Amino acid sequence: MDYFIVEGGTKLEGTVSVYASKNAVLPMIAASLLASKGTTVLRNVPNNADVRTMLAVIQHLGAVADFDEKSHKITIDASSVNSYEAPYELVKKMRASFLVMGPLLARFGIAKVSQPGGCAIGARPVDQHIRGFAQLGVKISEKHGYTTAKAKKLAGAILYFDRPSHTGTENILMSAVLASGKTVIINAAQDPEVVDLCNILNKMGAKIEGAGTSRITIRGVSSLSAVDYRPIGDRLEAGTFLFAAAATGGKVRVKGCPPEHISAVLFKLEDMGAKIAEGKNWVEISAPSRLKSTDIITDPYPGFPTDLQALAMSALCRADGTSVIWERIFENRFLHVMELQRLGANITILGDRATIIGVEALGGANVMASDIRAGASLVIAAMSASGKSKISRVYHIDRGYEKIEEKLVTLGAKIKRESE
Repeated sequence: MDYFIVEGGTKLEGTVSVYASKNAVLPMIAASLLASKGTTVLRNVPNNADVRTMLAVIQHLGAVADFDEKSHKITIDASSVNSYEAPYELVKKMRASFLVMGPLLARFGIAKVSQPGGCAIGARPVDQHIRGFAQLGVKISEKHGYTTAKAKKLAGAILYFDRPSHTGTENILMSAVLASGKTVIINAAQDPEVVDLCNILNKMGAKIEGAGTSRITIRGVSSLSAVDYRPIGDRLEAGTFLFAAAATGGKVRVKGCPPEHISAVLFKLEDMGAKIAEGKNWVEISAPSRLKSTDIITDPYPGFPTDLQALAMSALCRADGTSVIWERIFENRFLHVMELQRLGANITILGDRATIIGVEALGGANVMASDIRAGASLVIAAMSASGKSKISRVYHIDRGYEKIEEKLVTLGAKIKRESE
């Protein structure tokens, strides 16, 4: 099992580029199932564990998929899909695997998908997906940990989400594009990844309006075609490098992510005393030797992303003053706090709020990752600490990043991967 050895105390400096957004690529891999002819091509795709898992899911369904790791290009031919069941052995690894249900229903009228797994960050039920499918005329049954969905013909409807559901919106989108009539999703997720999914679906021949707003309208079409597409840059990977630079007092330019996708993050970094410069597809941060405290509330997009909460907390551990983080999305997203405390952080938890009293310095320690972003937050904290740290269970980090340690080394970090 791999682990990281990190020697802290080095400012990050230089330029780094991000890959295509993992959270945009995963639903696009699922969307490739909608094309009964041709080859779908996705470019600049990160070679991380989640992407490989999603490819394994559609290959199990019968699709022919190839990942050219050198060029970071995926090609998918879904014309040979001959199965409608996504098994537990694959879906348990990643919640996004449930996204194959929408395309399978749209194309074949049947799908059987295991209840999803993924990071242990709290309850993420698929009830919004199920309710949406039912309103489109799908009959749902749940048995032995599997959800089976059947429909003779999907029919458009007006749907309302109790809360903006990122994957729920995507799953309903992919089922509705081939449904008869018009479907309207009210209180839809507005994330850039949802917009990008709408963009590729429209390029495939779908008719979707309102992407990026809380009201999305889909007019069903008879078929979709395979396309060649480059997904948006990963705003979460970009945020990771920005908070890493902030925590170490460095100066880093991150290329490949539109600044408007991380506006809330940039505002908070400026609150913390960092100077931000930006261009069409890049952001540069210049951080002081010690940050200022600030308060953060996580919220659905365009609010501060819950996926970057842990990373912001790591940067605030050495900030001057007291900060409060209010986690409003997931109830178990403070699992990294105990590990940060092992590094010397002064953090207390009360319900869904964390209070961080900045300390002068953190010290190296042995810690372990509990999920993708918690693991990345420990890397950031370890780089800003004095001495050496060992970070175990980095397979969690590998789910969301391709060789993050190699990119950090190009910025001057002292980090290496070892195995035991």
